[in-house]
Amino acid sequence: MKYNKKLVFENGREFYGCGFGADTEAVHEVVFNTSMVGYQEIMSDPSYCGQMVCMTYPLIGNYGLADEDYETKTPKIGGFIVREYNDSPSNFRYTKTLSQELEENGIPGIWGVDTRLITRMIRNEGSMRAILTDASVCKGEAQERISRVSIPHDHVSQVSCKKVWYSRTPNFKYNVVAVDCGIKHNIVRSLNAWGCNVIIVPYNTPFEKVMALRPDGVFLSNGPGDPEDVLPVIELVRKIQGKVPVFGICLGHQMIALANGARTYKLKFGHRGGNHPVKNLLTDKIEITSQNHSYAVDIDSLKGTGLELTHINLLDNTAEGMRNEEQMIFSVQYHPESAPGPQDSGYLFGIFVDNMKKYKAKRGAENA
Repeated sequence: MKYNKKLVFENGREFYGCGFGADTEAVHEVVFNTSMVGYQEIMSDPSYCGQMVCMTYPLIGNYGLADEDYETKTPKIGGFIVREYNDSPSNFRYTKTLSQELEENGIPGIWGVDTRLITRMIRNEGSMRAILTDASVCKGEAQERISRVSIPHDHVSQVSCKKVWYSRTPNFKYNVVAVDCGIKHNIVRSLNAWGCNVIIVPYNTPFEKVMALRPDGVFLSNGPGDPEDVLPVIELVRKIQGKVPVFGICLGHQMIALANGARTYKLKFGHRGGNHPVKNLLTDKIEITSQNHSYAVDIDSLKGTGLELTHINLLDNTAEGMRNEEQMIFSVQYHPESAPGPQDSGYLFGIFVDNMKKYKAKRGAENA
């Protein structure tokens, strides 16, 4: 095996390997994901915009990619780092290999590296940037190239839709406006399955245009980057909460907190993968969740905001959910649409539907 690529981290560590996907250089933050399956959903999750993902599961690519399993039409992940890459999938559903998809979208990958060591390094030292480059580039030059790349603050604008689009379902009961900060398609499918027509709008859609669509509820999606950078959505939340039911997932959860005066902070290495235990403080039940985020809501900062903590992470006691019942607004940090992940947390869509049912009944009574 001839190494033709390498990863060089900000701390000077080098990892040699073989390239796959696009033959291009990339500088991004490196994060790790502990999921054993679901690399297609991870690769196509818009929340990974500007990040290279190191997969802890050792074999990637073995079941290829299927047309029905994408989370977005155009993947924006920064790069893929794997231990062993399989370019000959065994799966009757597959229509393309992972390498082909990455190459078509200009995304580089590297395999043959020690992903366990990379994961332990990030876990111990925290998330850091790295360059995926040609093996011939010296370490000093590689680190210089990293330093010349500024950290972007426009990730949401890169992944949000540019125009309104629709996802309809037969015999719908509710109209939901989903604010697209990098929405996963399975969230839209989940809302459809609960009897909702979904109108997906760009992240910077103003309050007046959202309300002109006469929503029964507003959904705030997941997405990449620092929630403090997404000022249009934070302002939208301030104006819309209390007027219609609101449900936020992941980045949406964080922006609800910021809109109400709470704070967010960056985790040392984030939460990414399946099997994260979360305690529902309202029911005392434990939920096993799928997660993907770098930032968290400061629990202490919720005091005086009107937001009540509803879920907590049992691994590090970080905030996983909150609500304001009076204003019919709630959110979770994890992914109840479960792609990839377990499906026991789908009840949250049911809570959203119940809130919309109450809202429609109240609106009907006022108009009678």
